[in-house]
Amino acid sequence: MTTTNGVSLEQAQAIVQGALAHARQQQYKPMGVVVLDASGDLVAFAREDGASMFRFDIARGKAWGAVGFGASSRALAERARDNPNFFVTLAATAQGKFLPQTGAVLIQDEHGRVLGAAGASGGTGDEDEAICAAGVRGAGLRAG
Repeated sequence: MTTTNGVSLEQAQAIVQGALAHARQQQYKPMGVVVLDASGDLVAFAREDGASMFRFDIARGKAWGAVGFGASSRALAERARDNPNFFVTLAATAQGKFLPQTGAVLIQDEHGRVLGAAGASGGTGDEDEAICAAGVRGAGLRAG
């Protein structure tokens, strides 16, 4: 089931739990995981014990950019390398909500429709991205 804005609370909670379970299985550092709907609004967030207070803002910034651009944060980080001035300006315009760094994936339904994005912070960008993708897939959705 999805809401009119995309990912449902039930799906978002499953994504967060799946992502954190994957992080524990891989023995990554304490993580923060956020799920945003297709409008960029917060649906779910969890920060593991021992994770820095910055985890929410970083995870949200990665996910917010992904859902806003309709692309993974990895793709945005690659674009930012080619056009840094635009992305610095965009980050300032977005009042700190946008962070073009690897660690977030789109949440898509079986038809490829974007329901939202999941972002993580706490490990390397690759680790953050991997746990988000695992959480999305574990919830029965597509990670893009």
